[in-house]
Amino acid sequence: MNLFRKKHLDNRHFAVLGLGRFGRSVCKTLIQAGYEVLGADKNEDLVSHIIIEQIPIHCVQVDTTDAIALKDMGIADFDTVIVAIGNFLEESIITTLHVKEAGVRNVVAKASSEVHGTLLKKVGADLVVYPEAEMGAALARSLTQKGILDRLELDKDNSIVEALVPEAFTGKSILDLQLRRNYGVNILAICANGQYEVNPNPVNKLQKGAMMVLIGNNKDINRLPLDSVVQTLKPM
Repeated sequence: MNLFRKKHLDNRHFAVLGLGRFGRSVCKTLIQAGYEVLGADKNEDLVSHIIIEQIPIHCVQVDTTDAIALKDMGIADFDTVIVAIGNFLEESIITTLHVKEAGVRNVVAKASSEVHGTLLKKVGADLVVYPEAEMGAALARSLTQKGILDRLELDKDNSIVEALVPEAFTGKSILDLQLRRNYGVNILAICANGQYEVNPNPVNKLQKGAMMVLIGNNKDINRLPLDSVVQTLKPM
């Protein structure tokens, strides 16, 4: 099963161990971005899902807690391995340990709790992710932070956010609004009708339904007169 043993592998080649929903999502995203991916799972049904969902990756059925099996599949040749086993703590930890001991430089592991994450770091995980916690936090932010569609936290104080153009800004130009002077934020881009304009022309008027990409201090961003996204949600 030395699928890539004869190839020169760089960081554009990934292995994803664990093909549950999270693992398959990682595979899809990497493939869409142009990377080559090997997927592995001991569960035959999960391996079959790769075929059913037509995810174009190399895929093998293997017990990832078996160090010899990992060696045979050429795991040491990969620059980055994602251990996407979050719900089976022992399997996740043993797999991460074997992958790191095989000499893989970058090991990313999914954790289901803080304790799980601590153990993964102790056995060598270079990066631990908490997708369930992050999704929950993102949902809470989308429901409580008015008008903000997405947020990238640069640090604890500053963020880049995507926000809908509020009613108060509609029909006005960036020059008219003086966002940096009045609110302490800068517009990086405007997206209207699916087209992004980076460093937008300050004389262009903002359209209703368009999206702004803003950067600034969190407190300043929160001062913007954004319209609530929650009000667009209809009761079941």
